[in-house]
Amino acid sequence: MAAKDKGKIRVMKSKSDTSGNRNRTFQTAVDIPAATRTAMIALLNQALADTSDLYSQTKQAHWNVKGIHFYQLHLLFDELAALREGEADEIAERATELGGYATGTVRMAAASSRLPEMPTDIDNGVDYVQALVERYGIHANNARAAIDTSDEAGDADTADLFTEISRQLDKDLWFLQAHVQVS
Repeated sequence: MAAKDKGKIRVMKSKSDTSGNRNRTFQTAVDIPAATRTAMIALLNQALADTSDLYSQTKQAHWNVKGIHFYQLHLLFDELAALREGEADEIAERATELGGYATGTVRMAAASSRLPEMPTDIDNGVDYVQALVERYGIHANNARAAIDTSDEAGDADTADLFTEISRQLDKDLWFLQAHVQVS
């Protein structure tokens, strides 16, 4: 930035100005082949979008839940959101460790997420639980697929990250499903 521009706010001209930079990479001493790193960065950024979206949808449920089980669900949803926030950080950092560019803004996540949008016409706790069960199930299944993809690519560390995330998602999905299962 030139000295005369110091302190000025830079204005982005259009959405396309940033989208072209999403696939950029940086020098790294990580000895994973470049093609594998590129594939893993794309996989991680997809997971980052989904995780960020799931975080925000879980917070949406946390803020708006109503009903007889409000307090318990309010706390549960907040705990689940905090876990997704931590996972998003781990995923983004792994992408950058591989020399990639983490695409983690809210707009980037919204443009790339594979999760359905949270319904806006629900308030009841059970309805929020069912909506989250659907989204957590999709996300957990995608995490398991990412384990296989990264393992087949020869990136054991990324596979390990997805294994850790998958294990937690399965536990969280169990907690959610237990609220709507009847024996």
